[in-house]
Amino acid sequence: MPSPKKTVVKCPTCQKEVVWGQESPFRPFCSKKCQMIDFGEWADEEKSIPGAPDMSDSDGWSEDC
Repeated sequence: MPSPKKTVVKCPTCQKEVVWGQESPFRPFCSKKCQMIDFGEWADEEKSIPGAPDMSDSDGWSEDC
């Protein structure tokens, strides 16, 4: 019986190939270093998920009566 094919992804930080499995504890990253680089970029707001702008204060509308 042939062994199942392993899924391989590219590390989002350095593009190194990473096996998606128990042998890669930092997946999808290749290492703790690449994981922390990515985390730092999110923390510094260099990365973000696009969405609708926060309109809570910009239009002068308030929930207070």
